[in-house]
Amino acid sequence: MSPDPQRLRTVEEHLAAVLDGVALLPPTEVPLLEALEQVCATDVHSPLALPRFDNSAMDGYAVVHADVVGADEAAVTLPVVGEIGAGQVGVTALVPGQAAKIMTGAPLPAGADAIVPYEWTDRGAEWVAIGRAPEVGQHVRGAGEDVARGELLVGAGTVLGPRHLGLLASCGHDRVLVHPRPRVLVVSTGTELREPGAELAPDSIYDGNSYLLAAACRRAGAVDVRTPIVADDPEAFLAAVRARLPEVDLVITSGGISMGDFDVVKAALRPLGTVWFGGVAMQPGKPQGFGHLADGDGREVPVVTLPGNPVSSYLSFELFVRPALRRMRGVVPEARQPVSARLVDGVRSLAGRRQFLRGKLTWDGVDGRDPSVAQVVPVGGSGSHLVGDLAASDAVIVVPEDVVEVATGEQVQVIRLEGDL
Repeated sequence: MSPDPQRLRTVEEHLAAVLDGVALLPPTEVPLLEALEQVCATDVHSPLALPRFDNSAMDGYAVVHADVVGADEAAVTLPVVGEIGAGQVGVTALVPGQAAKIMTGAPLPAGADAIVPYEWTDRGAEWVAIGRAPEVGQHVRGAGEDVARGELLVGAGTVLGPRHLGLLASCGHDRVLVHPRPRVLVVSTGTELREPGAELAPDSIYDGNSYLLAAACRRAGAVDVRTPIVADDPEAFLAAVRARLPEVDLVITSGGISMGDFDVVKAALRPLGTVWFGGVAMQPGKPQGFGHLADGDGREVPVVTLPGNPVSSYLSFELFVRPALRRMRGVVPEARQPVSARLVDGVRSLAGRRQFLRGKLTWDGVDGRDPSVAQVVPVGGSGSHLVGDLAASDAVIVVPEDVVEVATGEQVQVIRLEGDL
């Protein structure tokens, strides 16, 4: 809690308060496909070698290299003693002077030490004429050459992608221990709000914020739980939140925390004494709140209260909630790392507040992604209600608190809004 509620917190102070108030979720074991894009909670080692046995990398003939060493000068003819298919029991051993037809992935018979591809032979069934000699071990996949028994497959803290899951499955793991996706209760407040698709009254508007924040939660790797729209009634708000509190790990509210007569979130939570409300030295997004709510079973569930204007709400999510979700999931780094870009059009800012302006990043590099030549174009006005401009942007231009004007062509710090989870 801040000792002086009138003092504006810095962005860093509020982020630190939020991060200090959330914790890494305890691990749980899940089936492999459910682990996609979740964070591995422990080191996972291979219980076997990969490949498990020497096998053929080509369709062809397994041979003893000494028998075919002169095939480049004169064709060598060998009897074919059988056929070995992948997953089929066939010839298990060769003696000098023999060949066995073999398919890709099939186990190399004992005694064989090279594979002659079909293309180097006449593809004979009972006898095969070999016109080119392989090297010793050529076209043979050695046991353990990919993964050794006991080798680390995935380290703790890895965000599991399709390639990791394929590797784990290939080594026999059907389940994996992960930090689960945070379950997030998303609450929009306002008597004027209506669900998209509903009929509007003259003084009502559609609820975009809960969809914006729920989608942002999903993008950040969380599970969103939306409540029905809550009217401007403190008791109704508390009842709606408490009804879902036992099933979630975090609560996000939107609106109702400023200085108005109908700021329902502040009216409902401030008397509890467990949620801080105050200002952060930023624009947009000055009004903020963070604290905890007891769920009745001994858990203290974090609650982040965001301003109601959509731009303020979304930027606050990016700056404070997304890092909190990453901490709960075990993902590092927790905050997006800014990049430098050249400002295409000059901007002005309010002294004493860190300004976050919407922008569009472009690159002049040949590969289209050379950060040394990144440029950023301001998008739209500064109003925190301009959701159309927000949708048209993919970055935020950061103007420090002590800067009131940035000229065209100057370098600025930019936070990208797309990309990693």
